[in-house]
Amino acid sequence: MHEEKARIISLDAKLKGSDIDFVSHAHSDHIAAVKSSESMLCSTQTAELISTAYGIAPKLIGSKPGGIGLYDSGHMLGSKQLYIENDGEGSSIIYSGDFQMMNSVTAAPIRIRNADCLIIDSTYPDPRIRFDAREEVETALTRWVARALKSGIVLFKAYAMGKAQELIKILNNAGITPVVNKKISAINKIYVKNRIGLDYASAYDEGSDYESILNGNFVGIVDSRNFGNLVEAVGYAHRKRVYTSTATGFAKSFRFNVDAQFCLSDHADFRQSVEYIEAVSPKKIYTYGPNRELFAANLSAIGYKAEPYRKKAIDAF
Repeated sequence: MHEEKARIISLDAKLKGSDIDFVSHAHSDHIAAVKSSESMLCSTQTAELISTAYGIAPKLIGSKPGGIGLYDSGHMLGSKQLYIENDGEGSSIIYSGDFQMMNSVTAAPIRIRNADCLIIDSTYPDPRIRFDAREEVETALTRWVARALKSGIVLFKAYAMGKAQELIKILNNAGITPVVNKKISAINKIYVKNRIGLDYASAYDEGSDYESILNGNFVGIVDSRNFGNLVEAVGYAHRKRVYTSTATGFAKSFRFNVDAQFCLSDHADFRQSVEYIEAVSPKKIYTYGPNRELFAANLSAIGYKAEPYRKKAIDAF
């Protein structure tokens, strides 16, 4: 047992008394500990995204203790799983964070390793929800956009971080340069800095083709809460039909008030979560997050010994 190792590691949560605060990625629902943390553990990309998107400078841990590893989770730029190996007990733990088994055009593919104990994300706990192959979703999306652009403007409502960049890359692969708002443009720069090529236009980027693109039919990507008002304003300003869309895993479960919706998720569905569990091959499975009770029950129903994880931290060493 190494004395320099921390004892308590918080998991994407604010926890008084934690020695290390692990932040798996930069989405807003995972950064509760950032403002108060004096020893945050995350990837460099996650720290950059947090600083840019929220104006918070994370106070990172000075040096990562032995026995701790960070592994790509496939969710978004910089997203990581947390791996802990306890030399004293000869046991290991993986906390998945948000993860995805299918390859994304803007995230490093997931890297899986074995562990004795798995604490797994529970975003999609229902086995009835099955995501289509990403290639099929991307093809359907770009075909719909191409048709819509023949007679009007297309506006996507998307999360400014992660989903917007994925949409940009998918559209780029179809030869389309979308227009984005200020917040998305700022986050795009972190992606580009980390060698994720994105071709986009913005009024806030010097040398952008923003004005010329707006002269024709175009695709816009925004994260505005006032999406309906924006759609109306764009239609009025350009005197054209505005087609609306969104891309989210929740498109499998809910009907949104848009012309077209696409099930493009950056999470694993139930079937993919089982695939992940089989690859990790844990002796113990704990489900984590708001849907942990249902996920544990559904895993137990198909023969896994799973139970909800009720803490927000790991007593690591």
